[in-house]
Amino acid sequence: MKIRRKHESRRFLALNAKSLVLGCVAMVVMLYVVFFAKVIEMSKVREKIPDSAYLRENLDIPADHGDHDQLAIDRLGENEQAREVAPVAVTGAGDEPKKNAEATETTTIGFAVTITGCGKDPITEGAAVLKRSIHLASTHGNLGGKYDYKMYAIYHPSGLECAKTLESLGYTLVERETPVAVKDIEGEYLRSKIEKNGCCGEKELVKLEAYTLTQHPVVVHLDLDTLILQPLDGLFDWMLAGDQAKSFDSSSTTVQWPEDDVPQKINAFFTRDYNMGGAKKKRLKPVQGGFLVLRPDMKVYDEFVEIIRKGHFTDGGGWGGVTGVFYGSMTFQGIIPYFYDVLHPGTAVELNHCVFNQMADNPRNERTVNDVVHGKCMTGEDDCEDCRSRPLEEVFTAHFTLCQKPWWCLPQDQDMIQQRLCRKLHHQWYRIRSDLEESWGRSVMGEGDYQKDHFYGHCKSHGQKGYIYIQEPFGVP
Repeated sequence: MKIRRKHESRRFLALNAKSLVLGCVAMVVMLYVVFFAKVIEMSKVREKIPDSAYLRENLDIPADHGDHDQLAIDRLGENEQAREVAPVAVTGAGDEPKKNAEATETTTIGFAVTITGCGKDPITEGAAVLKRSIHLASTHGNLGGKYDYKMYAIYHPSGLECAKTLESLGYTLVERETPVAVKDIEGEYLRSKIEKNGCCGEKELVKLEAYTLTQHPVVVHLDLDTLILQPLDGLFDWMLAGDQAKSFDSSSTTVQWPEDDVPQKINAFFTRDYNMGGAKKKRLKPVQGGFLVLRPDMKVYDEFVEIIRKGHFTDGGGWGGVTGVFYGSMTFQGIIPYFYDVLHPGTAVELNHCVFNQMADNPRNERTVNDVVHGKCMTGEDDCEDCRSRPLEEVFTAHFTLCQKPWWCLPQDQDMIQQRLCRKLHHQWYRIRSDLEESWGRSVMGEGDYQKDHFYGHCKSHGQKGYIYIQEPFGVP
C-alpha cells in the first residue's frame, strides 16, 4: 500500500508540474498579445501627434560626466560626492525659460569659483546670488541668453568645510591641490616668497585648475563677490568662432583697446587692475583676478605648471624678469599676463573694465574731490574713462571690491561719484537675492526694515551685523 500510494503521489506531482508549465506558457502568450495591442494603439496615437511634439515627449538628456568630474568623486569619495552633478535649476514665478532662436543647439558653459580656505565671511551669500545671476543670464532666464551653464566650486583641501556648503546650492565640488607644491619650485626667490604673496599665497594658483574643465568649450572663472547683470553670449560667440575670430562681428563687445589687432583665435578674455600697476604705461599691467573667460586646454594647464615649477620670477622684475612686481604678482594676477602678454601674445583680448568686471574704481592716481578727478590716468593714457560714470544699463558684470560687499548693509547713499554707482550695483545684488528667494517659494521682501526698498528687507540695520542671512534649507538649485 505504501508503494502504491507513492506511485500515485508521483503521478499527481507530474500532472501538477505539467499544468503549471502550460499555465505559464498561456500567461506569456497573453502578455505578448496585450503588449502588441498596446504598441499598435500607441502607433495610432503617435500618427496624430506632430513630429516635434513626439520628439519632445521622448527627449532623454543624459547626465554630463567629464573626466575631471569623475576625478572629484575619486578624491572625495563616493558618499561625499553622491550629488556630484548639480541638479537642474528651476525657474521662479514669471521666469519662463527663453531660447535664443539663433541657437540650434544649447552649449553648456562652465562657471567656476575657487575656494582657497575658510575665512571669516560666509561664502554662501555670494555663491547663492552669483549662481542666480548666472541662471537669469542663461537660456533658463528671462534676459534672452542662449547658453546653458554648470557651476563648479574648485577648492583647496583646506577649504573643504566651507566648500561643502555650496553643494546644496547646485555647485559641483572639485578638490584640487596647488598645481605645484612650493617645495618643488626650482626658483629660490619664488619658492621663498610665494606663500605670503597676495591674498592667499600659492593657493591662489588653484584658480588655474579651471583650465582642466575640458568638458566645456568655454569656462568663466569668477570671484564669489561678483554678479552677472547681462548675458555674456557675445564673448562666448566670439571665442567659439575659433580661428575665424578676426573676421567675426564683435561689435557688441566693448574692448579696452579698440585699436589693437584682433587675434586669429581667442583663448582668453580678461580685464586689468590698473590701480595695482601704477600710471606708467598701459601694457604689462596686472590682470584682475576676479574675472577670466578661458578656453580649457590641458596643454595650456601643463604649460602653467611648468612655468611655476621653473619659478623664473626675479626681485623687481617679476615673471621672466619682465612683468614687474605688484600685489599678487607671484600668483594669478601676475602669471596670467605673463602667459598671454609675454609668452603667447595675440591670443587674448582685454575687455573694457567699465563694462566687464566693473569695480567703480578711480581712473586716476589722485583723489577725486567734488566729483572732479585729479592726477594721471592709471591706464597710461592722456585721457581715460571714469568707470564710476558708466550707466548701470551698460554694465555686464560687477565685482564688489571698492564698493565693499553687498552683505555688509552699507547704504552708499551720499551724493558723490564714489557712491552713486556702488549703490545701484548693491541694489541689483539684493534684487537678484530676492528673485532667488521667490524662486524657492519665499517672500520677495525680507523682514528687515533698514532702507527696505533698497535692500529688499534683507538688512535690519547699518553694517555687517545688520545683514539677514539666507535661511537654510536652501531651495532646489
